[in-house]
Amino acid sequence: MGVRNQTLVVEFVFLGFSGIPNSYIYLFLVFLAIYLVTLLGNLIIFILIRLDSSLHTPMYYFLSHLSCLDICISSVTVPKTLVNFLSQRQTITYNQCLFQMFFLGSFTGTEAVVLAVMAYDRYAAICKPLHYSHLMSSKVCTILAFAPWIWGFLNSTIHTALSTRLTFCGVNQIHHIFCDIPPLLRIACNDAHINEMTVRIASFFVGGVSFLFTILSYCIILSSILKIRSTAGKHKAFSTCASHLIVVTLFFGNAMVNYNRPSAGYSLEMDTLISTMYCIITPMLNPLIYSLRNKEVNGALKKVVGNWRKSKHHHTIS
Repeated sequence: MGVRNQTLVVEFVFLGFSGIPNSYIYLFLVFLAIYLVTLLGNLIIFILIRLDSSLHTPMYYFLSHLSCLDICISSVTVPKTLVNFLSQRQTITYNQCLFQMFFLGSFTGTEAVVLAVMAYDRYAAICKPLHYSHLMSSKVCTILAFAPWIWGFLNSTIHTALSTRLTFCGVNQIHHIFCDIPPLLRIACNDAHINEMTVRIASFFVGGVSFLFTILSYCIILSSILKIRSTAGKHKAFSTCASHLIVVTLFFGNAMVNYNRPSAGYSLEMDTLISTMYCIITPMLNPLIYSLRNKEVNGALKKVVGNWRKSKHHHTIS
């Protein structure tokens, strides 16, 4: 008998917004605005890096991958949420749930490793400047950029395959706003010990190791920066890391709270807030953080806008 025939559940109900059923239209407008800002901000970063030759460096190459991941993470969760707000039914089918869980796990796992790779790039640039071109050659950058994608998808494939073994015995209410592994494990009625162990192991190797590597890299970077004699030199070196540090803090901070919550769990309201911060708000903030604090990105944006205006003016005269 197939897995789908063993489970009595054909759809799940999200309880994350159940406390505010009369505000769906307002939530729809807020989440739509967040999604549009996320798409626009990350697309601008991605396009600028492709168009401006001054941004054709390893740091911005990895940033373009980060922008792509943020678009993907937001697109896996927000559109379904928007549809549910309009229909005023917070539901998702069994197959859609597995699909959402697979891609969300793939993209978030990939982003954790990409952030660690970006920390290594800053380490190589600041601590090993004479060897930087060799350490971050075109071939190395390509490997470091695409290996996290493979690792993220492989990790999520394992979790999703194990999740197909779960049965739900008529319990279909998920204390969450999208399909993710922890809330599904909480409502499964068969033994989920293997799934739980796999989540803990993956949390360590995908999230924990990436986070520890990032922290170690920045400890070494900070030590090197403090050895720089000039204040201007220290400021310049640290400014190249500041944006990345803020993004790392946001991503790993929210991820740790989301995937390592106590067995008793948080309140439904807290779960909803954490989930929203992790997969909806953070992807919107990342391009804003990089653009607001980065002179090169701002300069590239002004250059592209200036070239577009000149081109438009030229066509108008013609």
